[in-house]
Amino acid sequence: MKKTLVLTAAAMLLIGGIAFAEEATLIDFTYLDADTVTSQDSNDPQQNGRTIMDFSLSAGATFTGEQKKLMKTSLALPEWEIVLNSSAKNVASLADSKVVAAPVKSTADQPFAGKNVMGVRIIFPTWNSNANAKIIPPFDIPAYEPVGTIDSEGNRVALSEGEDPSAFNDASNPSYEATLFEGGYGVVKNVGTVKSIAVTTLGMNYPHGLYVHLVDNDGIDRRYFMGYLGFDGWKTLTWNNPQYIAEIRNREIRVYPIYPRGTPFIKFSGFEITRDAAHIGGDFIGYFKDVKVIYDKAILESDRDIADEDLWQIITKKEKARQSAEMEKFGNKQVNRYLEKSKLAAEDSFTPSLNEQGSGNAARGNGQGAADAK
Repeated sequence: MKKTLVLTAAAMLLIGGIAFAEEATLIDFTYLDADTVTSQDSNDPQQNGRTIMDFSLSAGATFTGEQKKLMKTSLALPEWEIVLNSSAKNVASLADSKVVAAPVKSTADQPFAGKNVMGVRIIFPTWNSNANAKIIPPFDIPAYEPVGTIDSEGNRVALSEGEDPSAFNDASNPSYEATLFEGGYGVVKNVGTVKSIAVTTLGMNYPHGLYVHLVDNDGIDRRYFMGYLGFDGWKTLTWNNPQYIAEIRNREIRVYPIYPRGTPFIKFSGFEITRDAAHIGGDFIGYFKDVKVIYDKAILESDRDIADEDLWQIITKKEKARQSAEMEKFGNKQVNRYLEKSKLAAEDSFTPSLNEQGSGNAARGNGQGAADAK
């Protein structure tokens, strides 16, 4: 267990002009390809192996083993959802608004050429009406899910004792504790004040506004206005914190107890696209590559004389309790979705009542009836 020292702005005052802001990739959609087969009905990958979550643990004993094997989902791009506000909801928009994996041409002059980014289609009302749509992950991204590997059946295998969790992070992301969704999959740990947020997106001259939603360790969802999408081509939209004070001497100094304190974090909870009533409605098409953040560290590492966490286990117990609560909430929601999906009509058309033999019998019956009438 790492030995830590919790310091805030007072510590920053002591170290003078040393830069302490960190840059991290909050989520990178090129990491979310479907690369794992979880259904025996198809050999095509359906889920993203790194982010697979099994919600059969919350399903109860009424389901068979085969049914529980299907109760898996992940952050694979087709699994993401579009949530429309009441002004935008209609049958067509609910049916056709969706998220897909959009391949970037390999000849494109981009570092992510040849990879898949998030592609979004939203159908807004064509009449004058303020409307918005949220693009959200299929589940609330867990902040405390431990790192593990995936076997051939899509089941998560816990790391053996002594294995380094950081070896499983696919991106360079400074973090205090290595968990499954860090490293560009939706969670950044050890976040104090957010200084800037950046979104890499492909504009197509739509006049709509773009917001980023982030949730902190207190469960508070905040949205940040990134700008309007009225441009053509790839662009990085940036939000700069207007209340960020770079000069340490002008900051309000607060000193907190050194131990115990949980690790502050932020996690990605989705995009929001807003359409003004005065602007064009109908189809909206958008593409997103990643979301990055620049932030102040909340915790500085220091060599303590006593390993507080090894002795008291306070933070560990708190994080395990939060993890259990997250999994229970997530599992109940996904089980209800699985039940609803199981009730969907599988038929696309009616079974014909008239075949060649039946048609002939019907014709002969009609003819005999006509003869009897005479």
